[in-house]
Amino acid sequence: MNDDRRLLLVHAHPDDEVIGSGATMAKYAAEGAQVTLVTCTLGEEGEVLVPELERLASDKEDGLGQHRIGELAAAMKALGVADHRFLGGAGRWRDSGMMGTPANDRPDCFWQADMDEAVGALVAVVREVRPQVVVTYNENGGYGHPDHIQAHRVAVAAYDAAADPARYPDAGPPWQPSKLYYLALPKSFLRQGFEMMRQMGEELPFGVSSPDDLPFGDEDDTVTTQVDARDYLDAKLDAMRAHATQIAVDGPLFALSNNIGQKAFGYEHFRLVRGELGPAGGGEWQETDLFAGL
Repeated sequence: MNDDRRLLLVHAHPDDEVIGSGATMAKYAAEGAQVTLVTCTLGEEGEVLVPELERLASDKEDGLGQHRIGELAAAMKALGVADHRFLGGAGRWRDSGMMGTPANDRPDCFWQADMDEAVGALVAVVREVRPQVVVTYNENGGYGHPDHIQAHRVAVAAYDAAADPARYPDAGPPWQPSKLYYLALPKSFLRQGFEMMRQMGEELPFGVSSPDDLPFGDEDDTVTTQVDARDYLDAKLDAMRAHATQIAVDGPLFALSNNIGQKAFGYEHFRLVRGELGPAGGGEWQETDLFAGL
């Protein structure tokens, strides 16, 4: 299939890409579009869920980041995505940990990154790949993680700077993507998932006691785009399994996928913040394709 569509996604850590956009990535890759993933850190501060690998934790051997390079490669193979790279090269910026932790203060962490350097590194990728569509997090990084917030800042700045020949003149010829999306999670879908977890007897995450007590999520009327990638749910789940140190195969995400996966997990949502909405795709969402109108 001759396909000139090019999609660039900017994520903070290995495994973030699968949870929020894995099915969409698999769908477009299978259709022949060029899908490029930029990951900003190695995820060195992540929790290790595999007992025999607990020694890799940041407060022990501190080898988790190198291990997660392999997990990411396996996940991308499951999704059929051949072009995945780390911002500035693997290990250039370290995982910053959760907000308010000592890891935020490390001079080598992404939260402390020099913005000019980080934006310039992403501009070079944008000008090389020449994507029509860029996807990243919203202003709060989805749920307030410093690396997600920083990824948002860098991605938006690079989206704007890539078209300006006076900015980063050594990073390649200018290129202006057509559309910028933020990942979105409609509150209606969150409520559905939390209610299903409650019915299954699973403990609700984030200290939530009721499906209506949502700590984050997007109001449905702010979500512009729903991609139906249900045919690629198996690829998404295989990619999740590849991130074994971060996602428990017997945990609530997989329990949910077995119960409502075809109804919810195969749909992924986005909010258009730059560019023009394409033709209405039908239903309650304004678009059903990130490339609509291009």
